[in-house]
Amino acid sequence: MKLTSRAFSDGEKIPDRYSRQGGNNSPPLVWTQVPANTKNLALTVDDPDAPSGVFVHWLVYGIPPDTREFDEGSLPSGVRQGRNGFGAIGYGGPQPPSGTHRYFFHLYALDQEITVASGASREDLDRAMRGHILEEAELMGQYGERTQSAR
Repeated sequence: MKLTSRAFSDGEKIPDRYSRQGGNNSPPLVWTQVPANTKNLALTVDDPDAPSGVFVHWLVYGIPPDTREFDEGSLPSGVRQGRNGFGAIGYGGPQPPSGTHRYFFHLYALDQEITVASGASREDLDRAMRGHILEEAELMGQYGERTQSAR
């Protein structure tokens, strides 16, 4: 599988509009080459550079296997979202306390449907996906002091 965004390239700066300070819109995402036997997709966004350890910014699951993109700031009907590290359900954009952090978008093709309810934790989602991941795609963006544009 391949995961890309029209907003930033792999390893590049995530634009301010997708940060918590700049609008907190989820970025547009597109994926291709989904395995034919995929029953469900799931997406996680994590910051491994957070001072307290891996920080969850977004959990999206129950994505129909024929879905191939998310538009900026929106999700298809029926898709569920988990609780992010800020304590809210849905997308929580980059907001590093200092320095520049990396944000990893992981898309998972699964061999079964995810039945976890909305508001799930990362642990709940990981448990539901364990042993059911067919393939994974990754996109990494950076955000922080060295990448923020002047306002």
